[in-house]
Amino acid sequence: MNIKESLNNIKSQIPEKVALVAVSKTKPVSDLMEAYNAGQRIFGENKIQEMADKYEEMPKDIKWHMIGHVQRNKVKYMTEFVTLIHGVDSFKLLNEINKQALKYNRVVNCLLQIKIAEEDSKFGMSTQDAKELLISEEFKKLKNIKITGLMGMATFTDDSNQVEQEFKKLKTTFDDLKPLQLANCELEIISMGMSGDFKLAIDCGSNMIRVGSSIFGARN
Repeated sequence: MNIKESLNNIKSQIPEKVALVAVSKTKPVSDLMEAYNAGQRIFGENKIQEMADKYEEMPKDIKWHMIGHVQRNKVKYMTEFVTLIHGVDSFKLLNEINKQALKYNRVVNCLLQIKIAEEDSKFGMSTQDAKELLISEEFKKLKNIKITGLMGMATFTDDSNQVEQEFKKLKTTFDDLKPLQLANCELEIISMGMSGDFKLAIDCGSNMIRVGSSIFGARN
């Protein structure tokens, strides 16, 4: 299948209420334009510089999602255009995004990354850390960011029962935190599920999936 066929194949398997982020990291602009011409408008990158370069080259109606781990010193390179930052795992990072967004008079939408996997290599906050952050006085002072949901990455394993439990943990955390409606926090998005497990993620409550290899093919 070519990129257009692969994209349409994925879209045919997901409900309308589920947003599809096409994970385009390491892929050339020509591949992204194939997906764009097939109607895709949300693209996810995991390196800020690569995303900024693609932003310069590509149509301006694209919604760029930063899905990788974010280094604070690189936030300034994306704040002008990024639509959603998935991997926010500390107050320090939020504070930096807020500071940079102020320069462009923007409010940047962010997801808190919750650690649901057992692997040490996965980043994220505990449910308790996230709750403490959201009810803190320091958080309430941030006017140029908005927390619009949660993101999680399951353990890289063939054990679907384990993955299911981890997805359910994120949904439970979302349900626990959702009543905290603040000026800069309104939880709507649960970002979980990738090429190999997006159907399971949707069954567990995901409304945003991040799919790369099933659209663009394997990465080098």
